[in-house]
Formats: sequence, C-alpha cells, structure tokens
Amino acid sequence: MTIQRIQTNNRMSQAVVANGFIFLAGQVATDTALDVAGQTRQILDKIDALLAETGSDKTKIVQATIWLADHKTFADMNTLWDAWVPAGHAPARACVESALAFPPYTVEIGVVAVA
Repeated sequence: MTIQRIQTNNRMSQAVVANGFIFLAGQVATDTALDVAGQTRQILDKIDALLAETGSDKTKIVQATIWLADHKTFADMNTLWDAWVPAGHAPARACVESALAFPPYTVEIGVVAVA
C-alpha cells in the first residue's frame, strides 16, 4: 500500500492518502480575530484546497468531526456548513463542544474523504 503525505512537518501532515481514503488533519482558521462564521468559512476553504490537492472534492467526504469552543455558536457554524455541503452529499458527522488547543480558535473541522 502506498501512503502519500501532504504538507508534512515534524509533527503532522495536513492530509494523508492511504488505501483509497483521504484523512485531513483538524483544520483551524488562519485569522483568529474572526467570529465562528468567519473562522468556519476559512476552514471550509482550506478543506476544499486540501481535497483538491489530493484529487478529490467535498462530494467525496464520508465523515466529518466538528469541534466548537462554545456550543452556543452551533447555529452560526451550521449556516456556513449547510451552504457548503453539496445537496445529496452530506457526510456522517459529529459535532461537539470542546476546549480547543488555543483559545482564539472557535471551531476546528476534520474530515475523511475517498480519493
């Protein structure tokens, strides 16, 4: 089996392609001054770019995990998520409230897709 690692450093890879699956690291926003909607938009754009780099796209996402720093922002995040997910291609999904690695982050999203 061939394993392809994308945007790798000593700690992690942003994407790993193995056995027909694409595993993305949890993605966070670049601009932490944005609210949850703004951070979500940046994250979804990053996911689109990483999937494109692997030759895939969001219609092939099979699983998503979303971590919110505050469950009260669930609706704000979902407004962006729902507009982004193509009709008929919603993945299996979990969304939880969690303390994120750094307080300025309001949301983190990780996905698994097929190649």
